Amino acid sequence: MSLGIEGFDHLTVIVTDMARARAFYGGILGLQEIGRPKSFEFQAVWYQIGDRQLHLLVKPAPDTMGQRHFALRVADVSAAREQCIAQGLPTAETTLIPGADRFFIRDPDGNRIEIIRWNVPYDPARDGVLDS
Repeated sequence: MSLGIEGFDHLTVIVTDMARARAFYGGILGLQEIGRPKSFEFQAVWYQIGDRQLHLLVKPAPDTMGQRHFALRVADVSAAREQCIAQGLPTAETTLIPGADRFFIRDPDGNRIEIIRWNVPYDPARDGVLDS
């Protein structure tokens, strides 16, 4: 059975303070805020990222911290890393993926964000393995 999935549309991140989240996502990361649907009767902020979106929802408590994350693709990982450090964001290096340069940051609520550049496109047939 197939649902006929055509692609990835958006992701949602839980934040506890929208002003602080806007300062991070719009200010530090430089994402473009767009209007949310007029029918929403709750606080939400949407950002356009390429042809996809990031949605922020306010909740009273942050999401649990762990390995869960989303990744933002950049043209120059070294420049992005330097900019994050200059902004006072701690960066974390991680497991090497051949053909990619990447690091992690966290937003003010602890949500984990991967910053990545594929220097060689990932080829699952060549580079991947399926768990059994």
